[in-house]
Amino acid sequence: MHPAPAFLETDEARLIAHLARHPFVTLTAAPDGRPRVAHAPAILRRLEPGGLALDFHLSRGNSLAPFIAGGFRAVAVSLGPDAYVSPDWYEDKGSVPSWNYVTAEVEGPVTALDDAGLIAQVDDLTAQEEARLLPKPPWLRAKMAPGKFERLLRSILGGRLTVERFEGTWKLSQNKTDADREGVIAALGDAPIVPLMRAAIPPR
Repeated sequence: MHPAPAFLETDEARLIAHLARHPFVTLTAAPDGRPRVAHAPAILRRLEPGGLALDFHLSRGNSLAPFIAGGFRAVAVSLGPDAYVSPDWYEDKGSVPSWNYVTAEVEGPVTALDDAGLIAQVDDLTAQEEARLLPKPPWLRAKMAPGKFERLLRSILGGRLTVERFEGTWKLSQNKTDADREGVIAALGDAPIVPLMRAAIPPR
């Protein structure tokens, strides 16, 4: 997380929406004392009676996979749009290069998903992503040859990160003057981060 309070994002609805738009996370943990990293497709769950969980799956060959059965603590990071910011774009000529970016962090204990949970994770994540491709007819695993899905399922493991900390960094030039922000927005043009920068401008 960025240490500056101006960039801290804690609005749960905004963070949930970010993870739905950017569901491919970087999972970091040190279950045996050695830092390990995995990249995983994930989907956020609302638990009953309360709380949130991030369900994901990994290849069995992944370095974190052998530790899922025993559990471990982890941080999952979902990175959104980012952009280099040149000092030339600021009205203030005493500035230095910077980087704008949006990211969400989820921290908590990881436990294993059972077979039903893993299938649900794959199905729900696929449905979420296929919905983005409309009007293309959604892909369904019923299109696969009998038994193939079950065979492929044996090559992955499912995990659930129960959310204890859920925060984001929305670093969008909020600490700059109106003129400096507008200079960056104009220079970045149609970069994906620009709409987020505009939304972060305080109302006048």
